[in-house]
Amino acid sequence: MQGNKTGIANLPLHGGSCPRWLFPRMKKLAGIMSELIIDDYGKDEFLKRISNPFFFQGFGSIIGFDFHSSGLSTTTCGALKEALNKNNLGIKVAGGKGKTSRKAPDEIEKFSADFSFSTKKIEKLIYSSKITAKVDNSLIQYNPSYQLYHHCFFFSENGKWAVVQQAMSDKTGYARRYHWLSDNICSFIEEPHKAICAHKKEETALNLTAKESFECRKISLDLVKDNPVHLKKYFSSNTLSSQKTLFDFSDKPLMQLNMSRVHEIENMNKTNFETLKKAYEFQPETYEELIAIKGVGPKIIRSLALISELIYGKNPSWKDPANCNMNGKSFNFKPVEKYSYAFGGKDKIPYEIDKSHYDETIGLLRNSIDNARLGDKEKLFAIKRLNYFLRC
Repeated sequence: MQGNKTGIANLPLHGGSCPRWLFPRMKKLAGIMSELIIDDYGKDEFLKRISNPFFFQGFGSIIGFDFHSSGLSTTTCGALKEALNKNNLGIKVAGGKGKTSRKAPDEIEKFSADFSFSTKKIEKLIYSSKITAKVDNSLIQYNPSYQLYHHCFFFSENGKWAVVQQAMSDKTGYARRYHWLSDNICSFIEEPHKAICAHKKEETALNLTAKESFECRKISLDLVKDNPVHLKKYFSSNTLSSQKTLFDFSDKPLMQLNMSRVHEIENMNKTNFETLKKAYEFQPETYEELIAIKGVGPKIIRSLALISELIYGKNPSWKDPANCNMNGKSFNFKPVEKYSYAFGGKDKIPYEIDKSHYDETIGLLRNSIDNARLGDKEKLFAIKRLNYFLRC
């Protein structure tokens, strides 16, 4: 099953950590809210909502994290992971922040045992986890660069999945969150996003997922399938000196990549050259197979794209895909910060969290769900009716 990138959110980097007294409460409330959604609307709808950057931001805000902080992503995912993996709701979460993100494949395999998945299905899920991370870390490149440091893979007993992952740039002071959903798309590498919504749009970006980059991807694949030794003439200082800069080939501002003037093949990073040799021996049939090869990262992908542009005139897209429109229409930014007024935020924005109010709400929701399972649904219906009055 392929993936659909549903959106991007940009958040300022904030230091600090979640208070010890708050996270256990966040975990309880996140679990109860997830249970309500899954019971009423199903597991597919829950994954769909998690893959929506606005819903996710509102969800993180309502459980008490600062709506405008990068830490909302990691903390909310952490709370959801502990809650969903503990409760029998038909959804598991793998991965996390930093080194934990690399455990996603092993955790997918471990948690899949609860769903009795076949080996083939498990392999597809692991591949989906790896390739979504590869696309966001390598196929859309900025200057300064954004590096993934958080990856959470949500998957259901139906075999469907969603990804919430985040990259950061110390130089810009921003983090960028990416959302994926396993529905309604045929390709991981070409226009995989239904909408990319960002408050901060970069001036230029190497976007190899764009339709305009099709020929560039094709040439990159052909270059790798040829013997990597033949790339020597394209990386040589003589070739680069005869070509001035990227700016000579476009009337639009392009990203300055600051590549070295000397790129003799024998002076290339040994690891990168060995990776090219491995790719050549593998003979990938598609661009997706190429980027899925272990070791093929941003530097190799960028170099192949630049060769395609400089030598063959097959240009990649240099437009940042993070924009505020969808299918040519204006995209409506919802004021997700309003959800912070439910309990407040950990940094006392918009006000300090009232612990007793937070605990009372958890108790009310938990009691309503438990009673509903016993046949008394009046409290649960009353909570649902509140939604009608809030909209009036």
